[in-house]
Amino acid sequence: MKSNEWLHGFRHSSPYINAHRGRTVVLTIPGDAIEHGNFINIIHDIALLSSLGVRLVVAYGARPQIQSRLDRAGVESSFASGLRVTPENHLPMVMEATGGLRAYLESQLSMGLVNSPMHNARIRVSSGNYVAAKPVGVLNGIDFGHTGKVRRVDVAGIDKLLELGHIVLLPPMGYSPTGDAFNLSYEDVGSQVAAALQAEKLMVFIDEQGLLDEDGTLVRELSARQASERLAAGTIVGHDASLLKAACDACVKGVRRAHIISYVKDGALLEEMFTRDGSGTLVSGDNYEQIRQARAEDIGGILELIQPLEEQGILVRRSREKLETEVDRFVVVERDGTVVGCAALYSYPDEDAGELSCFAVDPHYRRGGRGDEILAMVEKLARAQGVHKLFVLTTQAEHWFRERGFQSSSINALPGPKLASYNTQRNSKVFFKPL
Repeated sequence: MKSNEWLHGFRHSSPYINAHRGRTVVLTIPGDAIEHGNFINIIHDIALLSSLGVRLVVAYGARPQIQSRLDRAGVESSFASGLRVTPENHLPMVMEATGGLRAYLESQLSMGLVNSPMHNARIRVSSGNYVAAKPVGVLNGIDFGHTGKVRRVDVAGIDKLLELGHIVLLPPMGYSPTGDAFNLSYEDVGSQVAAALQAEKLMVFIDEQGLLDEDGTLVRELSARQASERLAAGTIVGHDASLLKAACDACVKGVRRAHIISYVKDGALLEEMFTRDGSGTLVSGDNYEQIRQARAEDIGGILELIQPLEEQGILVRRSREKLETEVDRFVVVERDGTVVGCAALYSYPDEDAGELSCFAVDPHYRRGGRGDEILAMVEKLARAQGVHKLFVLTTQAEHWFRERGFQSSSINALPGPKLASYNTQRNSKVFFKPL
């Protein structure tokens, strides 16, 4: 490295540092990674992320450690459907292996030797019963015993620790109200916890650089939909398929990005988070759910979305014929081929104003920020059309609009054509927002 290259890279990492500060990132680390020679560098990178204000949750695996403990006891272990079968007499050894690994990870994250990257880090690590589990049960005639899957995540408990600056360490174990313990897959823990926390990122470590195509080339990026199609086609198999499914599931449930990166490559975690091109495979939910301008084929979905609101008197009725002539005025939120939100922009250029109209979000997808995304899209379109003020007529959502910068106004402030068509029986309130 030239003498000033580090300086250039350090300066250009600033936007990423600002973007990740205060955000929640979930790391899923397999037991194989913990035994690899590069793991100490991953520990150093985790410490660096913590010092930069990233809220970190680490879900770790213990498959080789569990296998080693069972082998020492002369006990045979079996797998089915990608999961270890855990009879009751195996459970103490599973708990011993995972507990020992937890103590080891805590010790590594507690390092602070002079002249080491962790000097003065003073990291606080917390773990506990934050994952409730349930048994897998009997599948295809096989009783999985104490092998389980995630039932519930204690979001409030984890959030409190993250607010205190702790790194939350989650073993591949879960507990039930009956007092039973269950052996979980670490990728299930990581995916479910990331989704429950609505994490910014899920980082999935594997031994390769990322997911590889049939010819061995790195797959740089996949949408959640494309990932699902690859899984359905069987082009990705084995443990890689389980990891991709975990990444895909997290994105579908609201995690913005999942990254599949190498635990062998030094600095892969930092490269993926702090450089434009990254180092592994990005799985994104953006194409699974997107906001865009409406097309003719969206008319049926828009009608299905707004009809219940029209029947309740919240929206003014629109016929299919009217929608067909005005569909180019609409923006929609499409989720996996279904319209779950919409709005229309009507311009009044003579009065330098635009109307936000037919604003609707499917009840099942509210409180997820989609309304704000639709509003931002409409405002962007309005500015592009030279509109400097946006108005809305509403009977039900006064406070929602006021909280977003709209101010109450009189009916007489409406553009002439809109004032002429104002329905006094609806008695809608008028709000304006300068752009």
